[in-house]
Amino acid sequence: MRVLVLGAGGREQAIAWACRRHGHDVRLAADLGDASPDDTDLVIPGPEAALVAGAADECARRGIPCFGPTAALAELEASKGFARDLATALDIPGPAYARFDPARSERVVDDAIAWWSALDRPVVVKLDGLAAGKGVTVPASDGETRAAIVDAAAAGPFVLEERISGPECSLLALCDGTTAVALPLAQDHKRIGEGDTGPNTGGMGAYAPAPVAHTADDLLATFVQPVVDHFAAAGTPYVGVIFAGLMSTGNGPRLIEYNVRFGDPEAQAVLPLLATDLAELALAAANGSIGDVPLTIDDRSAVTVVAAAAGYPGTPESGATITDRGDDGDAIRFDAGVTDGRTSGGRVLAVTGLGDDLAAARDAAYRRLAAIEFAGMQHRRDIAWRAPGAGFRSYAEAGVDIDEGARAVAEMKAAVESTHDVGSGRGVLHGVGSFGGVFSAKAITELDDPVLVASTDGVGTKVELAARLGRVRGVGADIVNHCIGDVLVQNARPLFFLDYIAASVLDADMVADVVTGMAEACRAANCAVLGGETAEMPGVYRDGAFDIAGTLIGVVDTADLLPRDDVSAGDTLIGVASSGPHTNGYSLLRKVFEWIPMDVVPDGMDRPLGDALLEPHRNYLDPLRGALESGKIKALAQITGGGLPENLPRVLPDGVAADIELGSWPVPPLFRLVRELTPQMSTDELYRTLNMGIGMVVVCAAADADAVQAAIPETTWRIGSLVAGERSVTLR
Repeated sequence: MRVLVLGAGGREQAIAWACRRHGHDVRLAADLGDASPDDTDLVIPGPEAALVAGAADECARRGIPCFGPTAALAELEASKGFARDLATALDIPGPAYARFDPARSERVVDDAIAWWSALDRPVVVKLDGLAAGKGVTVPASDGETRAAIVDAAAAGPFVLEERISGPECSLLALCDGTTAVALPLAQDHKRIGEGDTGPNTGGMGAYAPAPVAHTADDLLATFVQPVVDHFAAAGTPYVGVIFAGLMSTGNGPRLIEYNVRFGDPEAQAVLPLLATDLAELALAAANGSIGDVPLTIDDRSAVTVVAAAAGYPGTPESGATITDRGDDGDAIRFDAGVTDGRTSGGRVLAVTGLGDDLAAARDAAYRRLAAIEFAGMQHRRDIAWRAPGAGFRSYAEAGVDIDEGARAVAEMKAAVESTHDVGSGRGVLHGVGSFGGVFSAKAITELDDPVLVASTDGVGTKVELAARLGRVRGVGADIVNHCIGDVLVQNARPLFFLDYIAASVLDADMVADVVTGMAEACRAANCAVLGGETAEMPGVYRDGAFDIAGTLIGVVDTADLLPRDDVSAGDTLIGVASSGPHTNGYSLLRKVFEWIPMDVVPDGMDRPLGDALLEPHRNYLDPLRGALESGKIKALAQITGGGLPENLPRVLPDGVAADIELGSWPVPPLFRLVRELTPQMSTDELYRTLNMGIGMVVVCAAADADAVQAAIPETTWRIGSLVAGERSVTLR
């Protein structure tokens, strides 16, 4: 076929590429020019502006098949208010919204602020008309919201929408007036900065298929087919692409926006996966018979990375010479703002990598991009960064099986307890399954009161991240403070600590740095580092890898030992803040954040991701000292591996369970981000993988709760209570 593609950007280059790969004669032009049925068999408009201007209407007048909607139907994208009204009329799920037009009201700003105030929720401010992907503002504060409303009112009609949250995806559907078929789901990256920060752009990258909890066909039935049916019933059949921007929320998928054309850069990611001839599909759609063409999708993955000019998305700089030392191989280069080998637009070009999975496709894209240079070139290093965590439903899928660990404890318990009658039989008070082994000093001395408490633990896979970033001192503090917490829950004060460090090849500087972190933590807790062991184990650990473990001994008077015997239903649970994930959950965290650089500050966070992940385990001894000395604490539970659901039951007697009220404490930004990136993990699974901001739980009588909180010199939260029931935790 002789195919005319309207437009010249990256999206249009991808459309042309998809047609040429099947042998069609394709040309690109800014407009129809003098095209006629004598020289053109099919027109595919690329940009929305051409459709809004009536390209499809003019094609119909000339008798040329066109894969695109009429100007009247292009209002679906040209007016966000129109799209919201239509979706509401068709019961398509979306956020609460309101339309505002300065031409109709002199008080439009006051009206908009009043609507937002009544909604009492954060909002998104959207210009009603076309804005090249840059007409959306997501304000971060009340002041920013007011300013965004004022700016929008100055520009013309606008829409306020309730801000919803969750992973986004792009559904591209090919429509023939009665039938719609779905292409692979994609996810794009609108914001200029890594970690989805900074202003919105036309799109800095995309990948497909996106790992979301819903199938493309299910989403098609909810968000696209009703629109096609509506226009068909009205006698104005919709032909072309319907692009539905969707968000998966806690209440299910919701509509963000409609577009009436292929996305950019979604087209560059999705069309290389379309094995069927795009021109054949488009012509069949224009003729009302898309169902006659079998749709075949490549089972590979695609990742597209955009290279933008300096100054983008503001005023881009043009004229930089582009150097390209590579060839396509497993990647495709799509030019957008390129003229005679120089930059001539904001988004200059994109490369799409293909591979058997997203990781391989991503590697191919970034390898290809590494061969391209121009002055001021900017691109994101984290395209597809949300994908690794999207499919996790459990910690076991990240390589750690909590259930198997619990089974191991149960199976070893009998063997361990068979040694508890050694000597006087009075030595072991708390054994396997507790936070630390408790051995009465009375078994080895003739003194009446002292009880020794021991804890042995490790740092786990957090050490891999620390080694990779060259910041290992903090993991020395981690192991000490973790062990201090484990004996503190028995109300023991630390006496001494011994460490164990193993590596493929020992590095003296690294070992010194780790031990310095241990010594600093021990000095803060008034205990001694007695010594330890280092082991060089080539072949056991991979090059550059190491591991840390340690043992801490503490002491407590028998009369002060925790948990007390009077822990009972009705007691109050007080949460003390963690300083981060501590040393647990890193097999999940490292995979979730595998594709985003550690120096990035993601949206919603106030420091680089690596800093948040490597924040050392805090010492709870000092903040709890006064409350412990008051004698009002009945029990303590450190929230380590297994989270709240697995750790609280360890200090509860038979017949007592715990009710935890979710939302009773502020979940820190890092944990909120993990929640967002793992939409398929259940709440119970997430809360038994990570501490979610609570590092220690205090159990006390309800009547003593005020006094206990007052004795802790920092903000704490009442997070629940004990109830009658089997020893367990319920998250509500």
